[in-house]
Amino acid sequence: MQPPFDPQRLQADIRMPWLSVAAAVLVSIALVLVCQHFGDSIQQPLPDTTREWLRTALYATAIVTFPFTNLLRHIQLRLNQTMPCPSDAYPATAKRRYWVTVTVSMALIQSPVIYGFVMFYFGDPVNTLTIFTLMSALGFYLYRPKPQEYQALMTALARQHHDE
Repeated sequence: MQPPFDPQRLQADIRMPWLSVAAAVLVSIALVLVCQHFGDSIQQPLPDTTREWLRTALYATAIVTFPFTNLLRHIQLRLNQTMPCPSDAYPATAKRRYWVTVTVSMALIQSPVIYGFVMFYFGDPVNTLTIFTLMSALGFYLYRPKPQEYQALMTALARQHHDE
C-alpha cells in the first residue's frame, strides 16, 4: 500500500534539486558566453595532431559519462530507499538524499561542457564547444529531478518508518 502524498508537497520538496539543475545550466551558459565573447583571444592552440587526440579522448570520456551517471544515479536512488533513517525525520531525510543524488548527477553530466571549453581553449572551433554543450544539455534533461523518483523514495522511507 502506498501512502498518499500531496503532489504539491512533492513538487515543493524537489525545488532544491531543481536549483542544482539551474546552477549547472548557468555554469554551462557562462562557459559558452565566455567563449563567444572572448573568442580567439583566450585560445592557446595546440598542434593539430595533439588536439585531435585530446578531442577524441574527451569525446570518448563524455560518451562514457552518460551510462556511468545513469548507473551511479540508479545506485544512489536504491541506496536512498534502503538505507535506514531516523524514523521521526524521514521526510527531511528523503529530501536531502534526493537533492544529493540530483546534484551528483548534474556535476557529472556537466563535464562535457567543460571538455568543450577545454577544446575551445586549445584551439578547436565553436562547433566542438556546441557539440559538447548539447551533450550536457541532453544530460540535464535525462537526469533532471523527477517527481515519481522522489515519491518512490518517500514511499520507501515511509514504509520503513511504518514497519518499525
